[in-house]
Amino acid sequence: MFKQSLIASALISIIGAAPAYAAQLTGKVVDANNQPLSNATIHLHGKSKSVKSDKFGQFTIELDADSQLHISKPNYLDHRINVTEEQGFVRVELTPTSVESIVVYSSALHKNSMEMTSPVSVLSGDELKNRAKPTLGETLKGQPGINASYFGPVSSSPIIRGLDGPRVKITQNGLDSSDASRVGPDHANTNDSLAAQQIEVLRGPATLLYGSGAIGGVVNVVDNRIPTDVIESLQGAADYSHDTNSNTNTYAVLLESGFDGFNFHFDGVKRKGGDYETPNFALPHDEHEEHAHEHESEDHAHEAEEHETEYANRVDNTFIDSEQFNLGTSYVGDHLTVGFSYGRVDTDYGIPAHSHIGHDHDHEHEEEGHDHEEESVFARVKQDRWQGLVNYAVHSDWLESVGLRVGYTDYEHAEIEDGNIGTVFENDTTELRLTAEHRLGEWHGTVGYHFSDSDYAANGEEAFTPSTNTKTHALYILEERRFGDFTLELGARIEDYQLSSKGNQLEVYEEDHEHEGEHDHDHGHGGNLDNGFISYDLEMTNLSLSIGGVYDFAEGQNVAVSLSRSERAPLTAELLSNGIHIATSTYELGLGYELEGDHLHFEPQDVEQETSNNLDISFRKFSGDFGYTVNFFYNDIENFYYQALTDYIYSPEHGLEVADHAHEGAVPVFKFESSDAKLYGLEFDAHYKLSNFARVKVFGDSLTAKLDNDEYLPRIPSNKLGLDYEHSYENLTANFTVTHYFKQDNIASYESETKGYTLVDMSFNYDFEFMGSDMVGYVNLDNLTDELGFVHSSFIKEQAPLPGRNIKLGIRGYF
Repeated sequence: MFKQSLIASALISIIGAAPAYAAQLTGKVVDANNQPLSNATIHLHGKSKSVKSDKFGQFTIELDADSQLHISKPNYLDHRINVTEEQGFVRVELTPTSVESIVVYSSALHKNSMEMTSPVSVLSGDELKNRAKPTLGETLKGQPGINASYFGPVSSSPIIRGLDGPRVKITQNGLDSSDASRVGPDHANTNDSLAAQQIEVLRGPATLLYGSGAIGGVVNVVDNRIPTDVIESLQGAADYSHDTNSNTNTYAVLLESGFDGFNFHFDGVKRKGGDYETPNFALPHDEHEEHAHEHESEDHAHEAEEHETEYANRVDNTFIDSEQFNLGTSYVGDHLTVGFSYGRVDTDYGIPAHSHIGHDHDHEHEEEGHDHEEESVFARVKQDRWQGLVNYAVHSDWLESVGLRVGYTDYEHAEIEDGNIGTVFENDTTELRLTAEHRLGEWHGTVGYHFSDSDYAANGEEAFTPSTNTKTHALYILEERRFGDFTLELGARIEDYQLSSKGNQLEVYEEDHEHEGEHDHDHGHGGNLDNGFISYDLEMTNLSLSIGGVYDFAEGQNVAVSLSRSERAPLTAELLSNGIHIATSTYELGLGYELEGDHLHFEPQDVEQETSNNLDISFRKFSGDFGYTVNFFYNDIENFYYQALTDYIYSPEHGLEVADHAHEGAVPVFKFESSDAKLYGLEFDAHYKLSNFARVKVFGDSLTAKLDNDEYLPRIPSNKLGLDYEHSYENLTANFTVTHYFKQDNIASYESETKGYTLVDMSFNYDFEFMGSDMVGYVNLDNLTDELGFVHSSFIKEQAPLPGRNIKLGIRGYF
């Protein structure tokens, strides 16, 4: 309860009284043809409060001091104008863009995607709803530079420019999602796309605001669970869809209301579906052997020979049964905004390709003639999440606003095996972010304090990492100044990182007693360590610096350059792993361990920070019929943490040993190492407006990722190239997309090549009115040609190919 009390005290601490008088400013938002623009956002600089233009383009907002209005609308250029208390009325004309342009919540300085120094993409509105999948990885993977880890469609996390896991921060309204999806690929993230207003992807280091865990990028899910706009009447939406491939039904609802500045919010999503179907694919060798044993047990060995290659057209154990909801309330005044929310996630989902190591008794039962089916293994995820928000618009000569966001998350991931709880992962996180937005002369910026305290625990036979407390304290600053057509941005962050492992007593034994005493280290143990964890404390100071600029060299065109240096300390799994990771069928060892002959030593003093030096150059054209965004990036990483295949194997009977010969049930040993690495490539997205009804888009990405010894990094996503055509006629919009994923043969020494494949998708949206409500009926045709595709970035690519042809039917209503 102490953490909850801390949050409540922090919320109350900066609440103050608002002044009694405010002048009213009215205005109208129009396009270049003087036609009114509805639903444009009008934000008063320095305040959290904003209003929307009505169907006539009109709005009213209150002023208590001379200030600046920021007017934005998706796919229009942002407009900023200075206003005074005596002005009374303003007319604002917005210019359309040929490339998607939308305000980025995670930018901290109210910028849209075309003004950012670092590359960003945003999914929002009906496009987001139509593309929404159960996981963020599947929702976002079609974006240039974005891919998915893909442990089946219900456990798939985003990969940004080849980096994932602990290097990609996933946040909800700017605060960490605080689940266990960064620990293992079979752990799903807890963010649902259907509940979001928009999803933002910041490519490249975003460590200044979000910490060292964002060295590869940030995925920020923005929702309105704490309303920050005034809601004057009951409004909402409802959505239902059905997927034919997995027989999945999805229901979503949103309700909002308010009066006199008090607002209320509710959203909920329920999703239930079965295993998904694929085109016929060959079962991996180990699964084929299991089928062969079944044939032999029935005295039909000749059938096993005839069926040397077994095929399947369904991926077992990929079901989902999920419910989640969010409740929120807020008060939005002229100066003060304060709010609170609670969210609950309750999800069961299957874990494909999940098997146990060294369970010989299964084969014994088969030989006795008993029918045997692999145990059903699924995850049960429960999360309770509280968030609080306070923002006070000071509006002094230099201090514009002070904001506080706090969050507390209680997360549990239990793996259920044959009806019994096997392993439980828990993560309790408290987070606080305090910011002050200001203007000092010509400089505009924000300074902040960021605190995070995470208690992670894993208990059970599959716990390959120790229970750990991770705590960070950080100070950061981000400043910008405009010099004519050039905007300069500077940033810095210093972070105190503390990791404390609560390891249990190690089980130490010698395989060869003749070696006893030969290796006597003050910091380690001689012998072979079997499934034991070290108690260990680590403290590091991470420093991040950035400089960037945007040059508007022509109307509707700019070039952005960003240079950054970011430091990151290792997480628990990277530093202290010591055990079987069942999901990946490997034995994992952390950076802190050293293997010498038959001996395993703990030597963490050799661990150094991972340091990323990143250069981004973006060219953008966002006016006229033709527009584009092209990003070039180069990332030079010192002490890059990665998993290397060792010359050792592990089996429950023999422990860790040199892999001179394989034992039944033995798995390879992978150890985290550090080495310098380079990742570089490009992303592009080009639009051309063929007519008022038709638009074509070409998009793609390319990535090269190598260690300094010229070896390729493992599981680097395939390059892709796509074509998208959209046609609108009256109330009907049709979309046709072809995406080709190229063959991936730039692989690590122990990987296999992945063949290329092409996905063809179509969608149809029809807008209509029913009983005074706006409605949308939609049909999505995914993988229209029923193409067999394997995801190179997946740990289980051979066991879980992509889904086959799917038809998604849905209807959505707004009121």
